[in-house]
Amino acid sequence: MTSLKRLFNLLELDKKDVSQIFFYAIFAGIVSLSLPLGIQAIVNFIQSGRVSASWIVLVILVVIGVALVGILSLMQLRITENLQQKMFVRSSFEFATRLPKIEFKELYGHYPPELANRFFDTLTIQKGTSKLLVDFSAAILQIVFGVILLSLYHPFFIVFGFLLLMLLYIIFKFSYNKGIQTSLKTSKNKYKTAGWLQEIARNNFSFRNELNYDFALEKNNGIIKDYLYCRESHFNVIKKQFSHLIIFKVIITASLLIIGGYLVLNQQMNIGQFVAAEIIILLVISSVEKIILGLETFYDVLTAVEKIGQVTDMELEEEITVENKSCYTNISLETENMEFQFPGTNFGILNNINLKIDSGEKIIIDGENGSGKTTLIRVLSGLLHPTSGNFFINDDTFRKIDIKQYRSRIGSIIQGETPFEGTILENITFNDKSISTEDLKWALDGLQLTSFIKTLPKGLDTKIFPEGKELSSSNAQKILLARSIIHKPNILFYEEPTDKMDVKVANEIIDFITSEKNKWTVIVSSQNPHWLTKCTREITMQKGTILSDTKK
Repeated sequence: MTSLKRLFNLLELDKKDVSQIFFYAIFAGIVSLSLPLGIQAIVNFIQSGRVSASWIVLVILVVIGVALVGILSLMQLRITENLQQKMFVRSSFEFATRLPKIEFKELYGHYPPELANRFFDTLTIQKGTSKLLVDFSAAILQIVFGVILLSLYHPFFIVFGFLLLMLLYIIFKFSYNKGIQTSLKTSKNKYKTAGWLQEIARNNFSFRNELNYDFALEKNNGIIKDYLYCRESHFNVIKKQFSHLIIFKVIITASLLIIGGYLVLNQQMNIGQFVAAEIIILLVISSVEKIILGLETFYDVLTAVEKIGQVTDMELEEEITVENKSCYTNISLETENMEFQFPGTNFGILNNINLKIDSGEKIIIDGENGSGKTTLIRVLSGLLHPTSGNFFINDDTFRKIDIKQYRSRIGSIIQGETPFEGTILENITFNDKSISTEDLKWALDGLQLTSFIKTLPKGLDTKIFPEGKELSSSNAQKILLARSIIHKPNILFYEEPTDKMDVKVANEIIDFITSEKNKWTVIVSSQNPHWLTKCTREITMQKGTILSDTKK
């Protein structure tokens, strides 16, 4: 889908508002171009030396016309403000609903926060679309009405209109594609710059070292060079377009003044008509200039629409609704010759995996780095889909299950996961009103968070920063563990869930999680040897295959 088509589809959602803007623009254009006719009549009255009631009426009508154009512009402003607000709300919910549901294969090769940052292109679309709808519509209509009105004065002005259309066609024909390409490249480097600044902020402490600091500036300089090169290329397109306009203005202005003067001298036009024609010509040329200058905004809007469109085009996970929800009360998992490989690669991360996991088992998956244990956990938890083979949940093929229901019955901690910005309570419960105070206390006590919460002036309502930066790594991990068990799920999937804790505390939490009182299934990968003593089954991975599967 082209960028222009995306823009039209976006405007189609608010076609009623867009239609109103055009209606007011047409009305304002007619009123604006009727003003020179009034001025023409006034000049004729003054030239004849007559002052009459008609002259006074014409002056009043011209003033009313100016006021009416202003009022119409204000009404357009109100509509475009509504349009901007709706665009912002719609875009925010589009991102919020899509980001958690994008297929893994679509996300592979992308940095999710960078995709989220594209939301800021909504601001460009807001301001740019508003400008295009108001200024472009008014300018185009003024050109059309102006040329029609001028042609009534003398047939020569039809040639003027033809030349005008030719100019606009040439500008768009030979620079549109180049303008879009350079704008997209500029935008890409803009995000690259923002991404690197985020990395500097995220690794703030590391870049305080003088050598590392120099590296940060050097890399930033390289990115900025690319940005400036692309920006300069884009500016050259704009400069070329504006150069054509300057040449056109010089030729048209000189021609019209000479020919207009000639027509007056030959009494084919009177002074009033000449003045009115010049005013219309100036309005038309000003409108053309407004369109040319607005092309940069036009390119920015198309680029922003394209950047956001690349996110909204990403395939979402298929959702299947299953009527029988009881199949998720006790969950058993089974794989049959299951394999997985990442998109764009020709080797498997998991190969010929055959497993059967019964409800209530406590399983540790170990192996060397790169053996496939993390990938296996992510496939079993439904985060990744098998490339081939079968994955059954309660004897039902994975691809046919209700993935939302399945995920509602599991708890997980994926490596790299951190608390989000919000209160501690929000991080644990996501404001789920169905969670009882007893269940919350049970989770806090079991994960040894109660004493820490009591030291905080606002307790569970204490705000924490993104990634839990002001928390100790141990407490941040405990919050994630509390989140994973608060709903008392059927299965827990853990990747190094206690690696940031002291050995004694970690072992006590492992004892709680693997206690016989808790009937859930546990599937964990961890370097902590205490898991081995508490799990009832050990699966050892090697090069993407199961080397051994031992029940204790």
